[in-house]
Amino acid sequence: MEWTSIALFVLAGLLVLVGTLGTALPALPGVLMVFAGLLLAAWTDGFVHVGTGMLVVLGLLAALTYAVDFAAGALGAQRVGASRRALIGAVLGGLVGLFMGIAGAIVGPFVGAVIGEYTVQRNLSQAGRVGFGTWLGMAVGLAAKLALVFAMLALFVLALFF
Repeated sequence: MEWTSIALFVLAGLLVLVGTLGTALPALPGVLMVFAGLLLAAWTDGFVHVGTGMLVVLGLLAALTYAVDFAAGALGAQRVGASRRALIGAVLGGLVGLFMGIAGAIVGPFVGAVIGEYTVQRNLSQAGRVGFGTWLGMAVGLAAKLALVFAMLALFVLALFF
């Protein structure tokens, strides 16, 4: 194997690794990075082990992560009657929370949703319920996204070795 192929496989692995980590962080296009890494690895291999059909399946799974993420967050917020400001607050809280480490990334969306809803309703109890419901929907969406990313990786590995 020549150096360019090795370098491309290393780059593909880095894309997959950073993309998997980035799936949990709203600031990174994690799933796209995972798909790009898998596509690069397949291309570097000359599409010998992972062909067009498998890449289409991987692409569909990648697209499904965005639909699942959106639906889970929206359903969680809808079940508790969240306002648009609560949703915007949850997203902004998640982004601000990134700068405060793991705890900030977990607590940020909740705090943002509470603040956003409180500016609409001026009822702290209702804002707390909305914050929790919105956060729970986002957490379920994240779990589903991670499950889909790991399914993508498993399918790629199966195609590579079998």
